[in-house]
Amino acid sequence: MQMESMLRALMFGCFVFIMSLQFQNVAASASMQPKHEPMFISRSETFKFVAGDTIVLPCEVANTEPYVVAWKRGIAILTAGSVKVTPDPRVRLVNGFNLQIRDAVPQDAGDYICQIATMEPREITHTVEILVPPRIHHMSSSGHLQVKKGSSVRIECSASGNPTPNVTWSRKNNILPNGEEKLHSHILSIENVDRHKGGVYICTANNGVGQPASSQVILHVLYPPEINVERPVVFSGEGHEAMLVCIVHGETQPEVIWFKDTMQLDTTERHIMENRGSRHTLIIRKVHPQDFGNYSCVAENQLGKSRKTLQLSGKPNVAVFNSPPISQYKDRYNISWTVESHAPIEEYKLSFRRLQQGQEVDNSIDSHGSSASSMSSSSMIQMYGGGGLGGSSGLGNMGRVHNYQLGGIGGGSLSSMGSIGGGYGSYGAGNVIHWGRNDWRDVVLPAIPISHHYTQGMSYMIRGLDPDQHYEATVQARNRYGWSDYSQSFVFSTSSNDGLTDLSTYLNHGHLS
Repeated sequence: MQMESMLRALMFGCFVFIMSLQFQNVAASASMQPKHEPMFISRSETFKFVAGDTIVLPCEVANTEPYVVAWKRGIAILTAGSVKVTPDPRVRLVNGFNLQIRDAVPQDAGDYICQIATMEPREITHTVEILVPPRIHHMSSSGHLQVKKGSSVRIECSASGNPTPNVTWSRKNNILPNGEEKLHSHILSIENVDRHKGGVYICTANNGVGQPASSQVILHVLYPPEINVERPVVFSGEGHEAMLVCIVHGETQPEVIWFKDTMQLDTTERHIMENRGSRHTLIIRKVHPQDFGNYSCVAENQLGKSRKTLQLSGKPNVAVFNSPPISQYKDRYNISWTVESHAPIEEYKLSFRRLQQGQEVDNSIDSHGSSASSMSSSSMIQMYGGGGLGGSSGLGNMGRVHNYQLGGIGGGSLSSMGSIGGGYGSYGAGNVIHWGRNDWRDVVLPAIPISHHYTQGMSYMIRGLDPDQHYEATVQARNRYGWSDYSQSFVFSTSSNDGLTDLSTYLNHGHLS
């Protein structure tokens, strides 16, 4: 340090000596030569350089003889004439009096003065700004962060650079928990963490200089098992194969056990347990009647235990209506449906009612049973095809209609997959049904002939309907294992006149949606 101070003092003394000689020369020349004013061709400017670049500051002058051109930074002399005064090895003069500084660093920012040493010194000032690419210098949680479900997470990301970088948070291959793609903040806060909020979170700093800087943290959430069943009810049949599937998530990885009712199942020739990732499957080969019933998958890890139930059923699936929504006739409608069942369907139960104007379709169809049962026995009649009330032809006891009010009953005909037809007689004068508000009509239809196909079906002609009205229907199917659930409600309409119906008329008047 002492040697460096002595060297600087010596160099400054040399500079003062040179300057004094120059002033003497200037005084002598001024008495012998015409006076030519020195001038700057360059003008004062502001320059921006990226750290690591080479800085070149222009100082083009004219008529400087016999004056000294010097570079200064603050009180420090960098050059005097062609002599380099500063000890910084990165500094030199190029192309005359232009100042060059190699390998720019942030400390090089500031004002640089090029001066002509006249009696009243003339000078220009260049301002240098050093642009620094962003750098992330602090992450409160880096690498892996492991937390329990329900915890709160706060991660801070600090960055530096010039200009000051913008810091954003993003999530790899996903959106952030708040639903946004990016968060413009150096702090990431996540409340009530669950497995859906785990993943790779990326902090990015960008200021437009060089490449953005980024750092990531992997958020690992520990949580008890969570189970979703692929299908709550699995339909199968004797001799077939059934697959019951539970999707199990948990950290750490849960152990999964299968039960039938309360009995734990072991792997056998007919019971096979597989798992691929989070998908756990119980395969039952060559289903026996005793295999039908309730099953459950139980998952457990260090943080907890969870159970979900499934049902293996031999009952029919839910039936689906496939008839057109508008009848060609004003007083009857041929309704048809299909149902999937491994065992033959033995009978169907069709329920229908007229919809009042503005009435909503009721998919909780179980409610029609209670409304029917509330009617007094004196106002109800049960009618069987093939005899008794009014007579019929061709059906025998193929169907029965009940919950009809006295005063008029409509007849109907049915066919299984369209192969058999028949009809009911009528009760009273004419085929007119006197509909009460929200009254359901139930028709129980034997499935004749019995079908052994997986997809089965039936059609039925509902008679005695009112013209230009909307009706709602639902159907159940029964095989040897029991009744299916009710189908979704199906809405159909009668025409105002018999004959082919122009569907566009209904569409234009908003009857169909």
